[in-house]
Amino acid sequence: MNLANKFTTIRICMVPFYVLLMGLGGFYNMILAFVVFFVAAVTDFFDGQIARKSGTVTPLGIFLDPLADKLLTSAAFIWFVGIPMLGVSPWMVITIILRDFIITGFRFIAVSQNATIAADKSGKFKTVSQLVVIMVIMVILVINEALLKFAGATIDILARDCGDYCALAVVMKKAPFWAIFCIVIFTVLSGLNYMWKYRNLLSQNDNK
Repeated sequence: MNLANKFTTIRICMVPFYVLLMGLGGFYNMILAFVVFFVAAVTDFFDGQIARKSGTVTPLGIFLDPLADKLLTSAAFIWFVGIPMLGVSPWMVITIILRDFIITGFRFIAVSQNATIAADKSGKFKTVSQLVVIMVIMVILVINEALLKFAGATIDILARDCGDYCALAVVMKKAPFWAIFCIVIFTVLSGLNYMWKYRNLLSQNDNK
């Protein structure tokens, strides 16, 4: 296994640790969850760079890299649904994950035909935007846990009390919903782009 694929494997292995820390909750665990996610996101940048610069782009890497991204981002989005403060609707996460299942299906079809589906610009933009939005939401969750631990308040409370930090609290409360709403749009458009670009795979599969 080359170095790039090792980074991708490490990213996959970090997903359970992220899920565990989110499940434990609390200020310090939330910080650790953010660190784990951040490090995993950084490996997403480096594995592609290493593979291209070293000329070690392989079919395994092309398959594992987007799979690792999907596992990491799906874990985060699913957790966000269970946090009422964020206001993330289940349909948003279902749409994102459904798109990923469909494109993964296309990748399996491609493998069966000795072809590969590499990430294009729309897919890369989708992934980067998802990672950035998740990290921003993680920062909001860390702030909320810090308020609860050190000030006995939450973003929800500050958003309702019409005090000095009310406007900022309202922004932090509303931002996750609208950010993920935009992500859903990008994700759907990216999925449609892949399906149109590789539509010939379906016709070739039907002819077998």
